[in-house]
Amino acid sequence: MKHWIKNICLITVGGILYAVAMDCLLLANHIGEGGVSGLMTLGYYLFHIAPSLTNFVLNGVLLIVGWRYLDRQTVGWTCYAIAVMTVALRAFHEVRLPLHEPLVAALIGGVLMGIAIGIIMQGDGTIAGSTILARICNRYLGVATGNAMLFFDLAVALPSAMVIGWENMLLTIIELYVSAVVLNRVLARLVEKRCIMIVSDHADELAGALNQQTHRGVTLLDGHGYKSGQRKQVIYCVCERQDLTQIMTLITAIDPHAFVTLQVVRSTFTGDVLQLFR
Repeated sequence: MKHWIKNICLITVGGILYAVAMDCLLLANHIGEGGVSGLMTLGYYLFHIAPSLTNFVLNGVLLIVGWRYLDRQTVGWTCYAIAVMTVALRAFHEVRLPLHEPLVAALIGGVLMGIAIGIIMQGDGTIAGSTILARICNRYLGVATGNAMLFFDLAVALPSAMVIGWENMLLTIIELYVSAVVLNRVLARLVEKRCIMIVSDHADELAGALNQQTHRGVTLLDGHGYKSGQRKQVIYCVCERQDLTQIMTLITAIDPHAFVTLQVVRSTFTGDVLQLFR
């Protein structure tokens, strides 16, 4: 129940932020978008079709693709995300925030869009459209979600110059880039882990303390110094970013002279997941 409530809150907030970025900033300043959102803006500029209607119809079609390649839970939450975005786009349809500097609108709109999509993804959903294609690329090809979305979005954004003009098309590219960077950072806070390797004369004591206090799996590797020939044990551990302070404090308390290396881990896989790559 807590998981459901968390996802509902995240997707609701993300859907509202998406509508604010789209209605109040991008459409108000004649800036395009990418993917289905880009088609939404073009439909509005050319034929005055309500963005909420375009969002509902086109994303509904793309959900058929997502039904085949994404798990059912993600598809279910995506349906809820589309419903929230449709209602929010309708609610903010008349709200406009025209700015004297369209670049400011592009930058703020990109930041809000990246945060909105990231929040929705943290709620186990997507905004459909190019996000579905990006999630498929991330799952099967290992491409960062934000980068994959940028690729698909540019396929729509570049031709939009014929409708919104070259200057606004360039602003659209800036908005898409900012959105992709922010999205990668938002998602990184959720999925990135840290890999720690520790060379210490108190390896057994450190490993036991790490395992007991952080409840993390710890691996001991046998090694030796090339020049000195002295044998040492190396501790290998993967942890969450929020555990770093506790772990570093623990290492300093037991062996202040330990040699520690820290690396960012983008993904971890178990044996079951590895079967997908065969």
